[in-house]
Amino acid sequence: MADGRTRFRVWAPRAKRVELRLLATGRHAERVLPLDPAERGYFVGEHEAGAGDRYVYRLDGAAERPDPASRSQPDGVHEPSAIVDPSVHAWLDGSWRGVPLERLVIYELHVGTFSREGTLDGVVPHLGRIAELGVTAIELMPIAQFPGSRNWGYDGVFPYAVQSSYGGPEALRRLADACHARGLALILDVVYNHLGPEGNVLAEFGPYFSDRHKTPWGAAINFDGPDSDEVRHFFVQNALHWIREHHLDALRLDAIHGIVDTSAEPFLAELASSVRALGRELGRDVLVIAESDLNDPRVVRPRELGGHGLDAQWSDDFHHALHAALTGERAGYYEDFGRLDELATAYRQGFVYAGQRSAHRRRRHGAPPDAVPGERFVVAIQNHDQVGNRALGERLSTLVDFESLKLAAGALLVAPFVPLLFMGEEYADPAPFLYFIDHSDPGLIDAVRRGRRAEFASFAWQAEVPDPQAPETFERSRLDPALATHGRHAALRSLYRALLTLRREHPALAHLSREDTYADADDASRLLRLTRGPRADALAFLNFAETPAHGSALAAGGPWRLRIDTSSELWAGPGGSAPPGLSASERLELNPRSFVLYTT
Repeated sequence: MADGRTRFRVWAPRAKRVELRLLATGRHAERVLPLDPAERGYFVGEHEAGAGDRYVYRLDGAAERPDPASRSQPDGVHEPSAIVDPSVHAWLDGSWRGVPLERLVIYELHVGTFSREGTLDGVVPHLGRIAELGVTAIELMPIAQFPGSRNWGYDGVFPYAVQSSYGGPEALRRLADACHARGLALILDVVYNHLGPEGNVLAEFGPYFSDRHKTPWGAAINFDGPDSDEVRHFFVQNALHWIREHHLDALRLDAIHGIVDTSAEPFLAELASSVRALGRELGRDVLVIAESDLNDPRVVRPRELGGHGLDAQWSDDFHHALHAALTGERAGYYEDFGRLDELATAYRQGFVYAGQRSAHRRRRHGAPPDAVPGERFVVAIQNHDQVGNRALGERLSTLVDFESLKLAAGALLVAPFVPLLFMGEEYADPAPFLYFIDHSDPGLIDAVRRGRRAEFASFAWQAEVPDPQAPETFERSRLDPALATHGRHAALRSLYRALLTLRREHPALAHLSREDTYADADDASRLLRLTRGPRADALAFLNFAETPAHGSALAAGGPWRLRIDTSSELWAGPGGSAPPGLSASERLELNPRSFVLYTT
């Protein structure tokens, strides 16, 4: 875009003719302008048009559709696209260089329910309290344009456009500037495994979808079939667009197990290489993090060692092992968990399932993550999936007692991995995080309702699933951050802050080394013991029992001094029982459902 002119380019190999229809504005009348055919099915043209002008593409003189690469859909998914000029934003983050992977503490949030405004600008006033907590990165659930104004974001249909009800592309740039001013990286959850069902126009332009692969959420993206080169280019450029035009620091790739690609040069490897090259060009840390339930170390293994070269991946096994230990739940995928030694394995290994048989999957699962550093695993005790994909969207705070919540916080933040917090977790916000949509097709709405009910069959949850389409389902999911200053909510937040401070400042906890992590568990007593550092410089005890437990260091090193006892009155507990100092030969008593941390 320059001198009042805009260059248009669209891939439409299924069309013989493509025209650009520019809607009337106060500056000019409506115009229908031809685009010239170019190589590989592209159509291009440069015409007089500027920021804010609305337009559609006319295919073969008939169907008119928004731009598949639209940067803005101000009136929704069914209406014309709008031209965006990214150069109008005066960036303030010129000295920003990003946050290294090993320093990430991620705070996942949903823009619509995080603040009363429900917008990207509505996030900004809360950045100070998030940074003060010890968080170093905000992760936004998907914000690509979706139907209506209420959605988790995984029904996005315009991958380049920022959701209009959230404030559009300029609001995202303002948020990035504000995050960087606070020392916070900004991560975006992007969906490259499917598109939503309503307003999806890509198939009318070209073979974006595979006729050979399927996903649980709809047609798979065509990453390895005929014409897939241009499809891959579309999504690789999408990743670079977020980094270059919006100054994002990392991308979280949704459910890469839904990306089916049999090519010799996998899309994920191409994406990671392209992002890394752009990061070098920009002179800052830019990361690619995968959500994957494959337990496949090739995801993060370097390219030269036969891997895809992504920076990190989620470890659901850590969540499942800890959740099962805290709640006793054994339905669905939790049937693979329940023994405390599985959590000890997760601490040492990152994965619990590394090639052994999974009862839930009825087959062997995973592979050993040999030589994979701790910072390449992202772990959580709550996230949007594990909360929102329950029938009633219950947070952990409604499933376990307060002492168990504090135990969970300690269990997460002592791990030698990158931690992720889910919005409101740090002060036990009681609001559920329910599944919600705002579709316009009655048939689609009914299908979603039926699908949600069927999804919970394996968990044997008897509760009636809240209506995803109802506005009150969305409203019930809003946070109330004012709670964080009162009573137990304030005590829990204070504990999180203390744990994150220790994690940042003590070398044994700051260095995310699996090799220097030792964990063992006694299922009879429900006690887990963990050490961090080459000389066991940090020593933690986790009592999952409802009764007191006794433990000892059983490790060379020490003496250690007490840093955290979650049963202390300082954290609104019944009173701590752990001694202020500990040597290798001493035994200590731990209160029920407590976490105790010592350091040298």
